[in-house]
Amino acid sequence: MAASKKIVGVVGAGSFGTTVASLLAHNCRVVMYSRQEQVVERINVEHEHLGYSLDPGIRATRSLEELCAQAHLIFPIVPSENFRETCVAMSPHLTPAHILIHGTKGLDVAGIRMSELPQVNISRKNVHTMSEVIRQETSVLRVGCLAGPNLYKEIMARQPAASVIASEYDEVIKTGSEVLASRYFFVFGSYDLLGAEMAGALKNIIALGAGMLAGKGMGKNLEALLITRGLREMIELGKAVGSSSRSFLGTAGIGDLIATATSAKSRNYQFGCRLAQGEKMKEIIGSMDEVVEGVRTVRIANQLAKHYHLRVPIINLIYSVVYERLSVEKAIQFLMRYPYQPDVDFI
Repeated sequence: MAASKKIVGVVGAGSFGTTVASLLAHNCRVVMYSRQEQVVERINVEHEHLGYSLDPGIRATRSLEELCAQAHLIFPIVPSENFRETCVAMSPHLTPAHILIHGTKGLDVAGIRMSELPQVNISRKNVHTMSEVIRQETSVLRVGCLAGPNLYKEIMARQPAASVIASEYDEVIKTGSEVLASRYFFVFGSYDLLGAEMAGALKNIIALGAGMLAGKGMGKNLEALLITRGLREMIELGKAVGSSSRSFLGTAGIGDLIATATSAKSRNYQFGCRLAQGEKMKEIIGSMDEVVEGVRTVRIANQLAKHYHLRVPIINLIYSVVYERLSVEKAIQFLMRYPYQPDVDFI
């Protein structure tokens, strides 16, 4: 079947799922899954969603069975807290012939409620990347992730952007790159799947912190310190769970970190900014139409750091601001007094 006739699936009709569907529509026909009947009808009848006009080649469905039957290449893009249950729902309709490339930048802690994390000790055996969840819950072996700086508003405005498909399989990288690439969207390949997934999840924490600094009117000097030292902590935590530092220093790592931690278009940045300006966490989350992954990830990362006895003061401070009501001013004071290790010692 020619690439222009290929049907590719997208599971999830949020902002990034819609963005990926729009990218795919340049090269393929797209079937997109949503649980909401109104969303499906609006996409199919009006070719519109989230305020964007969609390519007529994008069709929506409420049936995972239909999507899996039509598309052997599927992009699951749902919040990390719902990712496992989505895989369970898809599992009866998936076979080893399918390829799944997820676009979810978060972590899974199966069997542990997030409210239990301050009291529960967790380690690598409790924490799973989305590719691991796919393999645990389905028969699919050829998996990958879509990582990198993917601010959806810029992509939907057709501004030039690049991303990374990471996988252990050449076929996954090649196939994913072919269906996504266009004249304004470039795709790199990487074999470092774990590194790309960990970098994509952990950078959201640093984006929370960058937003906090912005909310307090701090300048670029302190923002630069946060981003560079935050990258070091991301790498340390990644190494603790078995990742190399390679992806953290590329497009999936520092590239995504710069975009997410310096742009007001980033949900994590917006959350941090509003929290620092005095809004309550529940109020902010309730007013946002998309999940702020960093709020969940910082709880997991904070507990992982405790288990592995890591010195990650920035992650610890961001956790304390979000969950323990530490003031941003006190966090900044501590950040400036902390006895840091050598500037670069992680390469």
